[in-house]
Amino acid sequence: MASKFYVVWAGRETGIFTDWTTCKKQVDGFNGARYKSFLTREEAEAAFGNAKSSAGTGRAATSGAKIKTYNAAEVNALPEEIKIFTDGGCEPNPGKAGSGLAMYEDNKVTELWYGLYNPMGTNNTAELNALHQGLLLARDEIAKGKTAAVFSDSQYSIQCVTQWAIGWEKAGWKKKGGEIKNLELIKDIYALHQTLKDKVQVLHVNGHVGVQGNELADRMSILAIESRETEFARYREPLDIPAILATRAG
Repeated sequence: MASKFYVVWAGRETGIFTDWTTCKKQVDGFNGARYKSFLTREEAEAAFGNAKSSAGTGRAATSGAKIKTYNAAEVNALPEEIKIFTDGGCEPNPGKAGSGLAMYEDNKVTELWYGLYNPMGTNNTAELNALHQGLLLARDEIAKGKTAAVFSDSQYSIQCVTQWAIGWEKAGWKKKGGEIKNLELIKDIYALHQTLKDKVQVLHVNGHVGVQGNELADRMSILAIESRETEFARYREPLDIPAILATRAG
């Protein structure tokens, strides 16, 4: 069953939320609360954005939508069978960049991936590349009949693909105030996300706060930099989690 999307127009926090528990916290006991559920993210974004516009804010349709950050317990409690964690690293920034990914099935790690080394990359391109690979893997798992969610610690990447690109596309891939950096990469990921948005949630986690999947993806991004692997390759060594986590963090 597809997840619903909850718009809160008046509450402790306003925006679009992807689970009822978080939405309820914003509206329960709040005087004058206004909220509604929608079956698709697109409907939710349109409803939230239209309300913003009618209020005269002049902001883009989803620019005010807050992103919930999931902690380890909340990640584990989510019902999706497949959970894919993505991360990017760059040393220095800009500089040597690489991407990493950790895939879990039923909350047990099954695959690690690393690569897309770029000697002249940035942290943002590395994060976007990782998110792209996560969505591709999620698409494959969905095709097998599985349910999937993708996690990133980059709010920039999530917002580019799930929020900002909607307005940029409508404006002919332009934005006020300057160029859209990493535009071609964002276009590719946005197009893919549009085909998956009703089936795959893209969720935010903080880095280095004990979310194991994020930590493993981080270590894979460093491995990508150290190995200079330009393809996106599956990690073929034994999945010795303590040993991998003991390697250098990004």
